[in-house]
Amino acid sequence: MNTPSKVQIVMSDDASAQTAEFGEVPHVPGAPVGEIGLRDPKPEWLRVRAPMSQEYRDLKSMVKEKSLHTVCEEAACPNIGDCWASGHLTVMILGDVCTRTCAFCNIKTGKPGQVDSTEPAHLAEMVKGLKLKHMVITSVDRDDLPDGGAQHWVDCLRAVREASPTTTLEILTPDFRRTEDNIDRVADALPDVFNHNLETVPRLYRPIRPSARYFGSLRLLQRVKERHPQIFTKSGIMVGLGETKEEVFQVMDDMRAAGVDFITIGQYLRPSEKHYPIKEWITPERFAEYERMAKIKGFLMVSSTPLTRSSYHADQYFAELVAKRAKGEL
Repeated sequence: MNTPSKVQIVMSDDASAQTAEFGEVPHVPGAPVGEIGLRDPKPEWLRVRAPMSQEYRDLKSMVKEKSLHTVCEEAACPNIGDCWASGHLTVMILGDVCTRTCAFCNIKTGKPGQVDSTEPAHLAEMVKGLKLKHMVITSVDRDDLPDGGAQHWVDCLRAVREASPTTTLEILTPDFRRTEDNIDRVADALPDVFNHNLETVPRLYRPIRPSARYFGSLRLLQRVKERHPQIFTKSGIMVGLGETKEEVFQVMDDMRAAGVDFITIGQYLRPSEKHYPIKEWITPERFAEYERMAKIKGFLMVSSTPLTRSSYHADQYFAELVAKRAKGEL
């Protein structure tokens, strides 16, 4: 395993390396300083077409009819037109209000409503109606619930499996209040892919993910793999938040030590002025470098492009993993 050199953390006196609204941010040599304005033009490689296809409109109508939420809409994903046109979406369960206030996320925060007991049935109806081969489910954090929403997750997975046994299931989960019993309950429902994102490098956790813990998230991924080795584990990070290449390489090493099979790396896009600022546009060449290094470090699958998101082309990547396993290449 390649281990990058240790990074010395210092506190920068340069105001341009800090964002007052999010507190003082530890600075390391080589990290970008300053900010990219919300209205500054995006580079060419980040421009996408507005969704206009009939397939997109049909899927949008079905989501509304079933009273479901999607992270594609709530998080303002730039790939929504492409994914929905091909019939691929990521459903968000447990409501559309999150109990945490991550500085990068566009999902509403506050006090969530009651859990919708009919949601598993509606989810199953949609999957069966669309005849989905692969489905991705995510959720908001529900720290207001004793189990973090774990039992509702299990209910949704079981309902989908009963309605459509051949549909493979990929889940993108919160940390379930970092409680092992909650994590085990969801893992024991045996999704085909268990995804939990680290989101950023450890140095930036305090301003970016103040309610989460980097090593807690790593342990979650490790525990799932130890408990069910056959489940593909997956995690992702955003770049352009002020991290260095060395820090990204160290996250890769940490993921591999936790047994993570699949890594996603994409450009952070600031949803609004109240969210954490973009520090740097990462070039396609840098993303290609990250992809090369991730493969060298042993990841079974890598998606590293400016527009990569956790669930982007998830069905295609999963099919590739299954094909490799069938050929004995994994």
